[in-house]
Amino acid sequence: MPHFFINSNSVNGNIVEFCEDYKHLVKALRLRTGEKLLLIDENGIQYETRVKEIKPESIVSEIEKSYPSKRELEFELHLAQSPLRSDAQNLVVEKATELGVHTLHPTYTDNCALAKEVISKKIEKWQKIMVESSKQCERAKIPTCAPMKRLEEVINGFDRVIAFCERTANPLKDYLRENPIKKGEKVLVIIGPEGGFSEREFEFFDTYGIVKASLGELILRAETAVIAGLGNIIYESSN
Repeated sequence: MPHFFINSNSVNGNIVEFCEDYKHLVKALRLRTGEKLLLIDENGIQYETRVKEIKPESIVSEIEKSYPSKRELEFELHLAQSPLRSDAQNLVVEKATELGVHTLHPTYTDNCALAKEVISKKIEKWQKIMVESSKQCERAKIPTCAPMKRLEEVINGFDRVIAFCERTANPLKDYLRENPIKKGEKVLVIIGPEGGFSEREFEFFDTYGIVKASLGELILRAETAVIAGLGNIIYESSN
């Protein structure tokens, strides 16, 4: 069941009255009194409710059960990704949201498929995709699509940085088993464009001690690498 985001100020005892997503719920989804509705506030508290009244500009729902959401990772997973064209990038944004990414950092690389001005114009659209995907997969918090940065600008402020590179000798599985991700750690994953990283960027990784990891012998499309890479990190880091 998709859930909808509310503000905790809308909660009064066992009643929630809110106006967020009103038009979508009432006009598009044709919400009716008596129906169940799943809500979540900015503190990650999830509410299982039943619609009590639909007013002209707000919805009144009765709380049947509430509890802290578990739909977040125990560490901060950030993705620095070289944007792809059209539908492929929309897929990346959607799946990164489903896989628990805290922030998507659109990153301009040497072989980037999109021009800088095109990327900047797409940020708002990608943020909207993240909002809708968060509702569908019951994320406790909506991730952020950050402004575009160059590769050199995006690596600061993290506990570790991992770049996925083809044909590298360091399997991700081996690296994570020797260096497990700790609870609360801020991890940045870098995934390049279809054309791969340039020689200059490989040298950059070496200069700054960035871990170069492989997803195996198969050559993956960039959007597939995002799903496989993030999925493997989550799997190897789960208890």
